[in-house]
Amino acid sequence: MKNSYKIVIIDDDELAVDNLVFELKSYQQFNMEGIAKNGAMGKKLIFKTMPDLVFLDVELPDMQGPELLNLIRNEITWNMQVVFYTAYNKYMLDAIRESAFDYLLKPIDKSELSNMMKRFVEKVEEQQQLQTVPFHILLRSLSPLEQTIIIPSPTNDLQFLRPENVGFFKYNSDRKQWEAYLNNTAAPIAIRKNIAADQILASSPSFIQIHQSYIININYLIMIKDKKCVFYPPFDNVRDLQISKLYLKKLQEKFLML
Repeated sequence: MKNSYKIVIIDDDELAVDNLVFELKSYQQFNMEGIAKNGAMGKKLIFKTMPDLVFLDVELPDMQGPELLNLIRNEITWNMQVVFYTAYNKYMLDAIRESAFDYLLKPIDKSELSNMMKRFVEKVEEQQQLQTVPFHILLRSLSPLEQTIIIPSPTNDLQFLRPENVGFFKYNSDRKQWEAYLNNTAAPIAIRKNIAADQILASSPSFIQIHQSYIININYLIMIKDKKCVFYPPFDNVRDLQISKLYLKKLQEKFLML
């Protein structure tokens, strides 16, 4: 049975929308979930329908397409691809910078659309196959010299990280997913929703759980003070790494072994 995919269009150009909708009718695997005429409406539509594929016009009445993508990027918790399309090819560089899946010019060319839709399905199927591999096995098999962590981004790009780049993991209860805090970036990296704490712990002997919501890289730990972890820079300003009673003994034993 073939997968089905949800599509939304965000564009105020009615003629362009009508043409695109007409062309998309021939793709049986894709279902049109809605159309928005500006960025604000587009944002609401995206979070309401959680589409797999978004056709996003570069120039909207209230904002530009790349601006909308930046606004929602860190809030997208599912696999979603974005295709920019416009009548002006001067925006191609912006599309590349914003990690768009593809870029199409108006009016939509049938062959270009067909090639793009084919690549989209291939990419999604490839990601689904990747997700069937046990997480800890995947981590340990990627590099013969060093373990590597694969973290899919909200837009389904893959980030390859070394364990030593991760200071700690925090569970985001609102989004119901773990997030990795790195030593080279301020913003956390969201981890695929179906990854559990045990799978993260299995990826490196340096990772140890200190709380239901925290997993730390013990190599950054300086001391345990008032049942909290004190870290080396750049994590020395982190104050909320509380150690729960359940995990305190294990952490002390691990810390003393170093």
